[in-house]
Amino acid sequence: MARTQADRSAAAKKAAITRRRNRERAEAQTAGTKAAASRQRHAAGHAADQAKKAAGEVVKSAKSAARHTGEALKEAGKVATTRLDALRRESDR
Repeated sequence: MARTQADRSAAAKKAAITRRRNRERAEAQTAGTKAAASRQRHAAGHAADQAKKAAGEVVKSAKSAARHTGEALKEAGKVATTRLDALRRESDR
């Protein structure tokens, strides 16, 4: 009978150790999943910031392009006016 009691006691200890190991494994897996979610959240935030920055640069570039186009048209107008004045003066002679 003592042998049976010892066997049951050993089996109970082994089962307790297995339960503890399984619980620690489950906790580690949950922590890993939470850590992955945190990494993904930070990556998503960074990507959103980059998208906002890129969109701002596009708007800024478009605005700059429009301003430069306006300046080019203004200068082209000056060239045309100057050229016409030169032609008029030449024809007046």
